[in-house]
Amino acid sequence: MSEMAVPAVFIEPDGAAMRRTMGRFLTGVAVVTAAYEGEQVGMTINSLTSISLEPPILMISLNFNTRTGDAVLGSGKFAISILGAKQEPVARQFAVRGGARFEAGDFDVTAAGLPVIRGALAQAECQVVDQRTVGDHQVFFGQVTASRYRDGEPLAFSSGKFGAFRDFNHDAMPWSF
Repeated sequence: MSEMAVPAVFIEPDGAAMRRTMGRFLTGVAVVTAAYEGEQVGMTINSLTSISLEPPILMISLNFNTRTGDAVLGSGKFAISILGAKQEPVARQFAVRGGARFEAGDFDVTAAGLPVIRGALAQAECQVVDQRTVGDHQVFFGQVTASRYRDGEPLAFSSGKFGAFRDFNHDAMPWSF
């Protein structure tokens, strides 16, 4: 005779519960940047997803009422810089509201005039191909028009803390295609 499963107790999530729930999901850390009307803007994000390989499309999600979101809407383009494990100070610099984020640090500029973080593990320049409003966020889909990458350890984020990914020394997973 098998034991009966005990019903799981769930709570109705508010913003704090949702933040704690999703905080258990280990993510990478990136900085999204844009340039609009002569101003360079940017912010730290972990809401970055590859949506399509052909054509190459990324998705980012930004809170409403941010200078970065407004610049992406106005210009129709953005860049992302995926940060390395030693770039926590950069992540923190771009995570605070307001301030002059581009006064300290090393930056490059893409062919489209978008700032990117020098030394990042990967960078991509994107043209917005779609934008949606979902809940309290603006979701942007950007077709990658140029990218570059290098080897290194990525910066990770979980439960409100920065860290590094721990490799268990397993063989790399082969792609299924």
